[in-house]
Amino acid sequence: MNGLGGPSQIRIWVEKYQAGGLDEDVAAADLLQVYEARIAALERLVGRQALELELLKGALRPAARPRSGPTSAIIGPADSASLRDAG
Repeated sequence: MNGLGGPSQIRIWVEKYQAGGLDEDVAAADLLQVYEARIAALERLVGRQALELELLKGALRPAARPRSGPTSAIIGPADSASLRDAG
């Protein structure tokens, strides 16, 4: 079968509904929606705080110190002050 219990199960649900027995189920479903919305909001807050923490950790790391002389693959070593080195 399809897991619903057949026509007799539907009659039971109808009788329960008419007697007001499903009101607790509706209230529980509404409360569940409220809880799920709150959980989603808290998960978003935790995500934002985790990103903020990582950003602040990165700001606290010491910056890389420059080497003894400014060198670059693009500009090469610094110019020499001596004319003898130019030749």
